[in-house]
Amino acid sequence: MLAFIFLLLFGIQGPDPSQSHLPQNKLPANPSLPTLYIVGDSTVRNGQGNGSNGQWGWGDLIGVYFDPTKINVVNWALGGRSSRTFITEGHWQQVVNALKPGDFVMIQFGHNDGGPINDNSRARGSLKGTGDETQEIDNMLTHQHEIVHTYGWYMRKYITDTRAKGATPIICTMIPRKIWKNGKIVRNKNDYAGWAEQVANQEHAPLIDLNEIIAERYDAMGPEKVNPLFADEHTHTTLAGAELNAEAVIAGLKALKNDPLAPYFSARAAQVAPAVISQ
Repeated sequence: MLAFIFLLLFGIQGPDPSQSHLPQNKLPANPSLPTLYIVGDSTVRNGQGNGSNGQWGWGDLIGVYFDPTKINVVNWALGGRSSRTFITEGHWQQVVNALKPGDFVMIQFGHNDGGPINDNSRARGSLKGTGDETQEIDNMLTHQHEIVHTYGWYMRKYITDTRAKGATPIICTMIPRKIWKNGKIVRNKNDYAGWAEQVANQEHAPLIDLNEIIAERYDAMGPEKVNPLFADEHTHTTLAGAELNAEAVIAGLKALKNDPLAPYFSARAAQVAPAVISQ
């Protein structure tokens, strides 16, 4: 009771109950080292990031591929968010505030960007494409007036904001869903994976084409071996699935002409071969 009165007297706000379900973001273990921040959706960090629901994101497992004496790895991805709502809810600004020169930001969105632009449930969709089109809305969920941009516009903002702080952005295309067609995993080249690649190329940012790298691995494995990698019908991965995806990120990094994270790899990363995309 005394603590509550103290908060009222001095105008200090207590914890926001509406935010209590969010996982607590970790701080870099050694602030003097560079930090790799990872942002994305539930395929990157699921729930609280501890696998309590049987679902894991790759961002919580990728740390073993980096030397902790050389770099921090901090996963700030958040389930349910799109390229738009990770920004509009203020999560991205927290990352920007934490960035320092020499840091890195790995960005993967797309799974939730195809949702409704305006409803009273999630209102998280972005406009399709990479252009400068906008749509003004009175957001039924937040009750705020909002200008909604394209997926590509938001992805460019991540790149621009990261570089403005002297850090390096790395774009990842969205991991593929477990949807088979004619014996192959369906790719997203015609939408979010293709748009992410387009933005990365236009902005001369490093690109890891996870959509294709992982899809090719699934194709080679076949449905029977791929099924145990998923904790639901087609989107969220088990521990084994997230481990495969984390390794695919490292393979994608090692395939880059100039891998900005190569100096920070651990001995385990040395065992991963660079990705080779057949297309």
